[in-house]
Amino acid sequence: MSGRKKAPAGRGGLAALFGLTIASNLVYLVWRLGFTIPWDAGFGQAAAGLVLALCEASTTLGMCELMIGRLRSGAATLTPPDTLDHWPEVDVFIATHNEPPQLLYKTINACMFLDYPQKEKVHVWVCDDGDRPAVAALAKRLGAGYLGLSGNRQAKSGNYNHALAATRAPLVATFDADMIPRSSFLLKTVPYFFIPGKAVALVQTPQSFYNNDLFQFNLYLEKDIPNEQDFFSREINLLRNSANAAAYTGSNTLILREALEKIGGFPCDTVTEDFETSILLQQAGYITYATDEVLAAGLSTTTVKSMIGQRVRWARGVLQSIRNTRAVFSRRLPLAARLTYLSAWLYWWSFFNRLVFILAPILFALFDLRLVDCAFWELAAFWLPSHLLYRLAVRRLSTNVRSMRWSQIIDTIFAPYLAWPVLAETLGLRLQTFKVTSKKAAGGRTASARYLAPHGALALLTVAALARYLHGKYGLALFYSSVILYWLGYNLMTLCYAILFMLGRQVHRRHDRIRAEEPAVLRLGRTRLEGRTTDVSEAGAALWLERPPDGGAAPGARGLLEVRAGRYRARLRARVVRAEPRPDGLFLTAVVRPRTEADRRQWMQIIHDRPHSLPTELDPWLTVYDDVSRNLVLRFSGGKKRGGTG
Repeated sequence: MSGRKKAPAGRGGLAALFGLTIASNLVYLVWRLGFTIPWDAGFGQAAAGLVLALCEASTTLGMCELMIGRLRSGAATLTPPDTLDHWPEVDVFIATHNEPPQLLYKTINACMFLDYPQKEKVHVWVCDDGDRPAVAALAKRLGAGYLGLSGNRQAKSGNYNHALAATRAPLVATFDADMIPRSSFLLKTVPYFFIPGKAVALVQTPQSFYNNDLFQFNLYLEKDIPNEQDFFSREINLLRNSANAAAYTGSNTLILREALEKIGGFPCDTVTEDFETSILLQQAGYITYATDEVLAAGLSTTTVKSMIGQRVRWARGVLQSIRNTRAVFSRRLPLAARLTYLSAWLYWWSFFNRLVFILAPILFALFDLRLVDCAFWELAAFWLPSHLLYRLAVRRLSTNVRSMRWSQIIDTIFAPYLAWPVLAETLGLRLQTFKVTSKKAAGGRTASARYLAPHGALALLTVAALARYLHGKYGLALFYSSVILYWLGYNLMTLCYAILFMLGRQVHRRHDRIRAEEPAVLRLGRTRLEGRTTDVSEAGAALWLERPPDGGAAPGARGLLEVRAGRYRARLRARVVRAEPRPDGLFLTAVVRPRTEADRRQWMQIIHDRPHSLPTELDPWLTVYDDVSRNLVLRFSGGKKRGGTG
């Protein structure tokens, strides 16, 4: 499910808004760069003023590219045929390095349940560059093939290239070790390769997650905001279809083997081989296409440390791949694609830009450093219209997956940890090693207070700047100071979110709950209770049941639970943990354990072969006050009013 609920805006009105926004912002940038740099204030202040203006320019140009992509997006839609005369063979690659077998189990199991007209044409391979006997035994037990590799020095690319050499199917599906596909994955993606006249080489379905990401979890917003990565998968990558610049994101993907062979396999001179693969395919004349239907879900990172490490790798890898392929200047790509890759390059500078935007008003208000040379009414005339139009356009750009406020909160959280890696990679100080992102449960708090040190320091400086700048001002003086006060206050708000985020949150659950209403029967001795599940997890279930006539559903009672979901049926040993009689039935939670291996496999499919139950859009009614006040209340009450995941 894509969650794209908002009715599409009229094309003419949207074009007018975006056109006016782009024009006003270009006028503003010409004014900023041509007339407001304080050249007479000394080298230091002039250089700082120029850096601030360039940061504004890169941020604006990146957003303008997205607006143009949104206007062109309809023309890029591909419609696959409803039926096929021939369904080709498919090799399904599951990449693993050091992930534990219990994590791999769910992914391998789901791949074995993939629907296909001729099941014998689907070949599932566990690609293990750890060459581990336990993983080989697991693959054999579940009926999958095993391709072990030892001494691999080329990370995921080397693993996949080894698998390509050992297999032969014309289509190749790739899944990360934690990504669990829906049974319909192949039925929904294979037809794209049979669109007449379209040389499709890669179909990328969204990266989705069945657990809360850290933004949802740490900020107690698991019911109110979508996963942070949804904005790229469900918005940005879809917009890139218009320029044939949709990115391969490494998993939940189907690829044409012939195209891979034409580009020499998966590239090895980058830490983001997936992103570079898509560029090389586009340069070879193929189409890479992103879809909006979620057909697989995995685990989002569970600690701030692992999340920052993941983003540093992405940042360095994208910059490496753009440099390796010369994507911005490549004549083998159309102009629209080259502009898209320029925007992708600029995006990773947004974290450096965010630091500059936080520091600039502090330098002026606290240290009297002049970075913009203009009068108040000049600033109001050029900045205010462009800023208001920019905010309105950003709101219309996304289908309520991301707002301007949330973009800047996220940039603020990452900024102190990504600014230097991006600068270093740009200067040629390369990250050469690949490190698999840890998806282990946090097992305690998701973050440590030490991570908030840079945000805390910036918040203190902002408060000091506000205090100094406000001192002695009243009346018109406050009015003429309003722009600086606005940015100081706005930055302080984003820093407060960052501090709350970095305080982390205690993880109490070992398994993630997924909302699922399925028929269930609970047998407790001679008592048989019928009802439905409300949510399920690998080790538990919550149910609405008939009220027992003899009160036999007390905590501690043991029995047998049977759950059915379509073609799946699992029998589970159950121990009642909580039983609450209510007028309309019995609400019950139980710890469960599958009786047999077959039941376990069916139970995993009942849990995961469904749309996830996490938010797909922002709650439009939530304000900053709502977010922060509720966060503080729940944090100091131990978070008991909202269930965690984990």
